[in-house]
Amino acid sequence: MRFVISKKIRKIENMFMIYWSILVDGQERTCSKEFDGENMAAALQFSESLRAEQRQGMAIRHITMSCENPNSVGRAGVADPGPEYSWKKRR
Repeated sequence: MRFVISKKIRKIENMFMIYWSILVDGQERTCSKEFDGENMAAALQFSESLRAEQRQGMAIRHITMSCENPNSVGRAGVADPGPEYSWKKRR
């Protein structure tokens, strides 16, 4: 399988993602839901509602939240910041 990634840069609207998996007819299916940067509380509330359904016996697993900060100084992971970023250690 080959993935093609677009080189177009676009503004990131959705900062938070909730991921979970459900068991349907013996098959595990992954699901996700997006939330914009202004709705962290809604994202947390949604993930808690999934956990409540899980506690009631629903076949929901691996509930997790991820965020991507569009105002990050550098790329995700270990990366050097861009040349416009100047930071100096104070002694």
